Amino acid sequence: MTDKLGWIDRRRLLQLLGAGGGAIAAGLPSRVFAQARKNTLVLGIDISDTITLDPARLAQYTSPMTVSAAYDSLVTMKPGEYIKLAPSLATKWERTPDGKGWRFTLRDGVKFSTGNVMTAEDVKWSFDRVINLGDQPSQYIAHVDRVEIVDKSTIDIILKQPTEPLLTIIAAPEFVVLERKVAEANGASAAKDAKTADKAAQWINSNSCGTGAYRITAWERNQQIQLARNDHYWGGKPPYERIVIRHISDGAAQLLAVRRGDIDAAFNLIPEQIAALKSEPTVRLAPLASLDFVYMALTQEPEFNKALAVKEARQAIGYAIDYDGIVKSMLGGAALRPAHFLPIGVSGSTEEIARQIGFKQDLAKAKELLAKAGLKDGFEFEIAYGNAAVQGVTYQDLGLKIQSDVARVGIKVNLRPVDQVNLRTEYTTGKSRGGVLTFWNPPAVENQLWAAAVVQRVAKRVHWTPPDDIVKLVSQAATEPDPKKQADLWVEWQKKVVDQANHFILFQPVYQIAVRNAVKEFPLTAAGWMLDLHGVTPAG
Repeated sequence: MTDKLGWIDRRRLLQLLGAGGGAIAAGLPSRVFAQARKNTLVLGIDISDTITLDPARLAQYTSPMTVSAAYDSLVTMKPGEYIKLAPSLATKWERTPDGKGWRFTLRDGVKFSTGNVMTAEDVKWSFDRVINLGDQPSQYIAHVDRVEIVDKSTIDIILKQPTEPLLTIIAAPEFVVLERKVAEANGASAAKDAKTADKAAQWINSNSCGTGAYRITAWERNQQIQLARNDHYWGGKPPYERIVIRHISDGAAQLLAVRRGDIDAAFNLIPEQIAALKSEPTVRLAPLASLDFVYMALTQEPEFNKALAVKEARQAIGYAIDYDGIVKSMLGGAALRPAHFLPIGVSGSTEEIARQIGFKQDLAKAKELLAKAGLKDGFEFEIAYGNAAVQGVTYQDLGLKIQSDVARVGIKVNLRPVDQVNLRTEYTTGKSRGGVLTFWNPPAVENQLWAAAVVQRVAKRVHWTPPDDIVKLVSQAATEPDPKKQADLWVEWQKKVVDQANHFILFQPVYQIAVRNAVKEFPLTAAGWMLDLHGVTPAG
């Protein structure tokens, strides 16, 4: 007897839903399976970097997509529009009467997935938790002095530096609203000692308590994330009953799965696999010019590597890398490359500026710099990386490419694969002893976040103490009201950090996502969470 009906058979559905979902599906009649598949969106993507789904602790590449489906922020950005903000949980925002902060009018009638109504207290508590937990997202709003409840429909966010940007930052999934009652019942805390008192991480990783279109119901690391429709969603009935985000690290496996209809979209295909789909009648390609970038960070701690402590030696590495080869040969040309941490497309960062001030391969200059550093015979260093891929290109392949490039000027690279969790711990605590291959996707579309990170926490990771003029330049550019002057200041800042040679931007992806025609709307976004899951709709 076969169970094959419509889109899927029983075996495939069990595979899609995993162990937990399989237990549920086992008791259902056959005709339900086809309907279940039609009402289930399945994504194939490498989510090995997902180590938390707690909004207040986010720092990874793929997890914001899940979090943004389960929670809402006060304001948001529509796909393709990264300057003008759109309403979300707030319907109106304006400066406070004293000009020291921003006043938000909350949307009426918003409910959490429990059915309880969102309150101003929930909003304030959620921001307080981010601030007091002290994890990476708190650094993005370090200029927030306090959150005040004006009345049941109004809150104020008061700033220590009123001229510094806020709205673009809090559009990010890190700054969403949680249901206080549920979160606290499961160990969360927003008190001053939240850094040690908050015990909610484990619960939040497998559940959610937000107002978003879907609610998180399960997460198995390096397996899958499951979400279910939030029947109380304020934005209307979400189109899918379930969403399954399957971890598929291998592009070939994603290609096979999207062709067979096991998944509705494949995120990590290499150029050859993309080309193979161009004649596929049931699959289309959705391009997304991202603001993400993959980079290599280099320590300058002499106790780790004496050669890397010399700026000219690090610059020699920068001039030895074949960046065009990475973009053209490894990515099929589907990428850009900014000069530094400001991606192409934001103020002060264009392809022309990157060509003028960024590193480019120049082997003669690399050898000249090695001689100037007293290392004319080269030196040796390690590159650590995780077992993951971005845009279908693995970090290991990138490492091999760099290893081959720098060998041409006498520099030897030892490659060291590391588990993603250990890699992040080593890097963020400044214990990386050479180079680190990693990425950044924007927590929010705000230049100051990228630039401030370089001179603050990222500088500490590579044991660099930035001079005052570079630090001040970040603040000067971020608060400059004239767009032309602001762009010029950001160019000046990039020149200085390129010269410092602690970070080498390898590529800024233009994603090619393979989407089955069974999906109608598939709103990709470069704002930091890749895809508006609430906006994905089935065809027909």
